[in-house]
Amino acid sequence: MNKVVLSGRITKDPEIRYTQSGMPNLRFSLAVDRQTRDTQGNRVADFVSCVAFSQQADFMSRFVKKGNMLLIEGRIQTGQFQGQDGQMRYTTDVVVERVENLTPRDQNQAQQPQAQQNPYQGYNNPSYGTQQNQYQQSYQENYEDNAPKSFDVDVDDNDLPF
Repeated sequence: MNKVVLSGRITKDPEIRYTQSGMPNLRFSLAVDRQTRDTQGNRVADFVSCVAFSQQADFMSRFVKKGNMLLIEGRIQTGQFQGQDGQMRYTTDVVVERVENLTPRDQNQAQQPQAQQNPYQGYNNPSYGTQQNQYQQSYQENYEDNAPKSFDVDVDDNDLPF
C-alpha cells in the first residue's frame, strides 16, 4: 500500500500551472515538523515536495496561502530525468489525493451575525435556516440542563491502576 498523510505548513503561496492538455497542477513544499528537536531545543522540519492536480490544485490556488497549516493525504511517486548537464536526476514527490486547510478562517468572518453564516438560508424552503437554528438552540439548552455540574472526583492514588 502506498499511502502518505502529512500535516504541515506550506512554504510559499501556490501558483497554479497547466499541462499542455489543460490540466491544472500545482507544485509546492510542505514544512513538516519532526518529533525531535536539535541540540539547542529548536524544532526540526522536513521539507516535503508535493504536487497536486485537478480539483486539489484549483482549491489550493484559491484558498491556500503561505504559512497555512494543511493536512495532505496522497501517495509517494518517484521519477527520473536527465538534467542539462547530462546527469540523471531522481525525484520523490507526494501526489496529493486529498487536502484540507487547517488554518482558521479570518477572525472578521467569525464575528458576523448568525443569519449571514447559515449556508442553508434562502434555499428552496425559506424557513429551513430558522428551523435549523431553533433545533440547535433547543439542543444546546437541553445539553446544558443535563450536563454534569462538576467534574471534581475524589480518587485515592491507591485506586489508580498505574
